[in-house]
Amino acid sequence: MSIFWKNVALVLSGTALAQTLPILGSLIIARQYAPAEFGVFAAWQGFVLFLAIVLTGRFETALAIEPDCEPRRAAFIGTLVTAMMAAVSAAFILVLVVVTVPNIIVKVPTILIVLLIPTALVVAVSQTWQSWAAAEGRYRVLSAIRIVESSTITFFQIGFGFFDGSAVVLGSGFFFGEIVALTVAIRLMPPGSFYGMLDPNAIFRFWRSHYRFPLWSLPADTINTAAAQLPVLVVAGRFGTEISGLLAMAMRMLGAPLGLLGKSVLDVFKRQAATSFKERGECRIDYLRTLKVLTLGSLVFCTVMYFVGEEFFILILGEDWRDVGTIAIWLLPLFALRFIASPLSYIVYIVGMQHIDLIWQIALFAMTLACLTIPRSYDIALQSYSFGYSLLYIVMLILTYRFCLGQRR
Repeated sequence: MSIFWKNVALVLSGTALAQTLPILGSLIIARQYAPAEFGVFAAWQGFVLFLAIVLTGRFETALAIEPDCEPRRAAFIGTLVTAMMAAVSAAFILVLVVVTVPNIIVKVPTILIVLLIPTALVVAVSQTWQSWAAAEGRYRVLSAIRIVESSTITFFQIGFGFFDGSAVVLGSGFFFGEIVALTVAIRLMPPGSFYGMLDPNAIFRFWRSHYRFPLWSLPADTINTAAAQLPVLVVAGRFGTEISGLLAMAMRMLGAPLGLLGKSVLDVFKRQAATSFKERGECRIDYLRTLKVLTLGSLVFCTVMYFVGEEFFILILGEDWRDVGTIAIWLLPLFALRFIASPLSYIVYIVGMQHIDLIWQIALFAMTLACLTIPRSYDIALQSYSFGYSLLYIVMLILTYRFCLGQRR
């Protein structure tokens, strides 16, 4: 077995447990919380994940490209500084919005509004730590952080759910779970003397050398995150929070197992592909072997889910969540192609083609908005959304293959 797949297996073993825990926890959560409450939480979580992307400026994505050791550590510190500065600005803007336009968030519980920026900052910093661990090749640490993150979030959400079945409880559990995960990350991979490495000149050099990430990747990934969260928000506004809760649960149940191998492959692929590109000016071999495994895994999962998916969701979630299985079948093409294309799309960062990614993300957002707002029924809307998303992922696969050829094109 090659070193590449040994590392994938190492990350996969930890990620498997990290993904299994939320799936098992969902069996309990589905019985503690009504679909409408889960829908409110999913919408709030969407805003949190959206802000977490914005706060880092996507500089954490550049960590795998930085040279090992001190240059990467300096880049890591620079990313943390970026997130903290952005969080202060975001908090100021949120207060301004609440004071000047209070009706815009009238349906959101006050506690969730208060937790919005702190939770987004904790998520952003935690993701930066995970990116640093992956870039350094410390896959055991990465697996440990993810296991703690998923288990503590699930633990708090279930534990709090015995006392209250509201969206506020789900959000609070998510926040405290992320706090615990970040604490563990700091213990397992300490950054050293933060203030000793807080060299403004080094940070400015890092920002200048990777200006394409906030210039192109930040808008692209912000749009991508918005497009990913848009279905729950639009469906909640057009068809009610109960339908949005069913959709959120379907996306959660599909995303966890498919993200299991996909994220593990990405963590190893981005380091391996970046190294190959530096040495040879192309990474075709790395790309093709990754593509083959992801495609095979996608086909196996989709075949099983197509034939047993609906009955499976009824069995494990209960009758109140019956329609989750139907929605999951509609979304299978989308998740199957996302599973294949997402890890391979890191090629755009390696070759410096972030502007192409931005154009693709804009097209994705426009397609998502059109498919979810034009149809009059939620079933047609979701099926159109799945079909349009799938076509755009095929386009991304074609583009990334051309990029991986590098000088051989």
